[in-house]
Amino acid sequence: MLCLLSPESRVPQHHPLRRVKVLVDGVLRDLSPLFDEMYAELGRPSIPPERLLKAKLLQALYTIRSEALLVEALDYNLLFRWFLDLNLLDPVWDNSTFSQNQNRLLQHRTAELFFARIVGLAREHGWVSEAHFTVDGTLIDAWASLKSFQPKTGIKPPTDGDASNPSVDFHGERRSNATHESTTDAEARLLRKGKGKEAKLCFGLHALMENRHGLCVQAQVTSATGVTETTAATELLARQLDQAERPPQTVGADKGYHNAELVSFCREHGIAPHVAQIKDRQVKGLDGRTTRTLGYQTSQKVRKRIEEIFGWCKEIGGLRRTRKRGVDRVGLSALLILSSYNLVRMAKLLGSPPRPTALATA
Repeated sequence: MLCLLSPESRVPQHHPLRRVKVLVDGVLRDLSPLFDEMYAELGRPSIPPERLLKAKLLQALYTIRSEALLVEALDYNLLFRWFLDLNLLDPVWDNSTFSQNQNRLLQHRTAELFFARIVGLAREHGWVSEAHFTVDGTLIDAWASLKSFQPKTGIKPPTDGDASNPSVDFHGERRSNATHESTTDAEARLLRKGKGKEAKLCFGLHALMENRHGLCVQAQVTSATGVTETTAATELLARQLDQAERPPQTVGADKGYHNAELVSFCREHGIAPHVAQIKDRQVKGLDGRTTRTLGYQTSQKVRKRIEEIFGWCKEIGGLRRTRKRGVDRVGLSALLILSSYNLVRMAKLLGSPPRPTALATA
């Protein structure tokens, strides 16, 4: 029996992925000069960078936990083939080729440019606030167990002798990032999130959200130690100052940012620091003249939406515990997942007029 069928005909006209595809294809067209430089002439067969990026978006959007399962799904899922502009007879690349080709994304900073272009597209549609922002950070569990956190001297702790999965006895041993490191991921750092919490090997994810529609406009992955949340926040704000047409007016944050470093940075650049206050802590530049305003109260309500970004990235995008190793690869994965989050939000906004933003003053 002969059947003429295209993946396009099997996708419902009102499927939400159609709007996402329209947005993604527009961004990829703008980045086509970069992709021309990325095609490999020798060695392994190259995956077109456009399809590589779109495949990573699918992995985040549909919570596919590994690239092996993603490649398997691309072979038979008509929706995924349509999204990647593959017909029914096009072969799907090998899983190892998929992994190796991601190195090109790191070399050409493709994820950063892709994320920035998505934010730029949202700005062109009027969906991004240029005045009011929120900053916050979260932890990403590393793909390494505490068993792998061993002394740098090479002296291994005693085990029960099981060759495949030994039980390690850390009783009475004092472990720290200065004396120990993970044999699985040397860039992961041991950190305790708070009192009464267990220590974990993790990375730090920091994000800057615009307050109009809750889109992420800046992001950075760092080591869990050595870079404080405040330092990362000032770097994100400095990047926003360089890239935006006009400087931010306000930035909201939780009590973890109630310190002189962030407040003085904001005041120096004309930004009103709408930071939640710690009781009995006095910081120059943040007092009742700021905290009594309606704008401050609005920022304190809106800033909680940044937790929706982190929640989506961890639960849907699979970023609660990353499967990548090293700051660079975790950062690449995080930017693509954040790009997916922005695209979902933008797809819902596509075709509807932007809502007026609430006024906020210092």
